[in-house]
Amino acid sequence: MTVFLKKLGPGLLFAGAAIGVSHLVQSTKAGADYGLGLIWALILVNIFKYPFFQFGPRYALATGESLLSGYKKLGKGILICYYTLTFATMFTIQTAVTIVTAGLAHSLFGNILTIEMWTVVILTLCVIMLIVGRYNLLDQLIKIIIIVLTISTLVSVTMALFKTDIPLSYVQIFPKEAIDIGFLIAFMGWMPAPLDISVWHSLWAVEKNNNDNKYNLKTGLFDFNIGYFATIFLGLCFVFLGYLVMFNQNETFSSNGGLFANQLIDMYTSSLGQWAYIIIGIAAFTTMFSTTLTTLDASPRAMQKTSQLLFNKSFSKGYLFWILLLVFGTIVIFFVFASEMGLLIKIATILSFITAPFYAVINYMLICSKHTPEKWRPSTLMHVLSWLGILFLLGFSIWYITQL
Repeated sequence: MTVFLKKLGPGLLFAGAAIGVSHLVQSTKAGADYGLGLIWALILVNIFKYPFFQFGPRYALATGESLLSGYKKLGKGILICYYTLTFATMFTIQTAVTIVTAGLAHSLFGNILTIEMWTVVILTLCVIMLIVGRYNLLDQLIKIIIIVLTISTLVSVTMALFKTDIPLSYVQIFPKEAIDIGFLIAFMGWMPAPLDISVWHSLWAVEKNNNDNKYNLKTGLFDFNIGYFATIFLGLCFVFLGYLVMFNQNETFSSNGGLFANQLIDMYTSSLGQWAYIIIGIAAFTTMFSTTLTTLDASPRAMQKTSQLLFNKSFSKGYLFWILLLVFGTIVIFFVFASEMGLLIKIATILSFITAPFYAVINYMLICSKHTPEKWRPSTLMHVLSWLGILFLLGFSIWYITQL
């Protein structure tokens, strides 16, 4: 088991970053509001996003460089677009995930600290871990977190299935009302994750390869598949939990981070029993803490590398600068918009879906270009899946914009 886990790394970091708001908040809400009727959306978006996420580790391990270096080879304008999009969204994304994490900590550990103080404590703890331990600590810690998360979620789903007397209905629905369409797009925007995480994955893959010469393309793709299919499976688990525990309960989730966390855990506990409090609490908190930690590492890592490529200059303290800037920006936004968690999540997820075609197209262009060794370019099946994926993401984005 230890040898098996040692082979893994970036794929589990991908899972840690992906299994967060999209699962705990969006998937639970999908199950609570629509039953199992949006499983089609969850499965389709995961299928059509698959190649573009896979191209991250594929390109990194085939060339020894991240997608960001590849973007520069396609044209400096593409790298500037990435830089601008990331800077415009990273503070909102970090705030959205940190608000939920702080709310859960406050709910689990009582009134030891206010939610505002929990936010500062969690961000400070993550910064210390990342600066002191860097990639190696992150690599080791995420394996523990994913194992705890998977076990606690599986126990919760199993007990919910035994506890409920609701007959399972797999009738699929397609939202028609404006509010439901907005939720559908937000749901797919971060399911399993925003496409720019492919860039983060490529950076982690390069780092893993530098630390472990046995981490090659074959191992990297296996690692990616483990992480990717774990996100799909756990996404389905949270949809089922939302359905089994909250469907037809006439409950509306609060937009306040602390109230949302209390609501979520209380609803599970009241439905499943007091025993569920600690298990659901562990599942929920590890879900969000892993996302907070990995996103706090990835955005500064990506911005440091992009800055180096754009300005042809090495910034020795670049990572430290960006991580401190991200923490400061997150705290400022948190104190201003703490009561608007729902709005922040909606903005972040919709932006992620609308920008998805950009990342899909450039990742596909890069993996098919002369910059990727020919033997590592996509198979015919992956070409077809990529074309369908681009059409799917572009079509839904245009459709959503026309509905505004």
